[in-house]
Amino acid sequence: MSVPELGRLGFGAAGIGNLYRAMDDGVAAAAMAAGWDAGIRYFDTAPHYGLGLSERRLGAFLATKPRDEFVISTKVGRILDPAENPSGAKDTQGFDVPADVVRRWDPSEAGIRRSIEDSLERTGLDRIDIAYLHDPDVYDLEAGISQALPALEKLRSEGLVAAIGVGSNSSAALRDCVLAADLDVIMLAGRYSLLEQPAAADLLPLCLDRGVGVVNVGVYNSGLLARPVVPDDANYNYAPAPADILAKAKALAACCDEFGVELPAAALQFAEAHPAVVNVVVGASNAEQITQTATRMAATIPAELWSALVSRGLLDAGLVHA
Repeated sequence: MSVPELGRLGFGAAGIGNLYRAMDDGVAAAAMAAGWDAGIRYFDTAPHYGLGLSERRLGAFLATKPRDEFVISTKVGRILDPAENPSGAKDTQGFDVPADVVRRWDPSEAGIRRSIEDSLERTGLDRIDIAYLHDPDVYDLEAGISQALPALEKLRSEGLVAAIGVGSNSSAALRDCVLAADLDVIMLAGRYSLLEQPAAADLLPLCLDRGVGVVNVGVYNSGLLARPVVPDDANYNYAPAPADILAKAKALAACCDEFGVELPAAALQFAEAHPAVVNVVVGASNAEQITQTATRMAATIPAELWSALVSRGLLDAGLVHA
């Protein structure tokens, strides 16, 4: 594994790509500055996030920082092509931006190279440190494995990127990719959290065995674990939480509260504690959120909390890591 040092916490830049709602440039800049001031030095983005807006905003901010003091990752697989948009239509994939470009899946070597070149142009930076193949299972996992991963290996051998990996919501897809290629890191979304840990069965042990670092994202499960008190209308996997999932989240929150711990703090620190995990990336839509996240990551959590979660059947004892 040749992953640059990432620190404990990373900044997820989907929010500054106008995820769900438009964000003023100043608010986005303040959020990134707050992350930097909190000690965050790893920033993750993607062309998908705001149809390039996230990369442009992040690049403008990082251009003011010493290049050797931060790590940036972006994604490949989705090319952005110009689109005619005479009506000023908005993006239909969750970002409040004009649909002036369209996403196109291209796992070929030419597509991967173009994606990196485009990202360098949008960010204005001299290099990308980590390149992830983005959600290959959404499009064509077989093509992603057979075409994109060898292309990424080639780019790494040429020194165009320092490390390569795959990002996905699917633990099974990530396992297939780890088995098929010489990856440095994976980005695991939502499948190893305080609420659920399907990746613990085979993916995380495989990563440990192969020396593949795990960047853990989506650790709040679409916001379900993001607040000390779980609301009745909370979402899970971007939809209203089912009754059984909501009940478990509320039970986790109640147990945390008994020990004077906020549920989000426990969620963050649990997500980081597995020995395969090298970083936890969390998004933010303003400066206050990222500052609060950093404070929660540094909070003291008594060992008795984890024991209580185990005794109440809310957590498997084998998943408690000192």
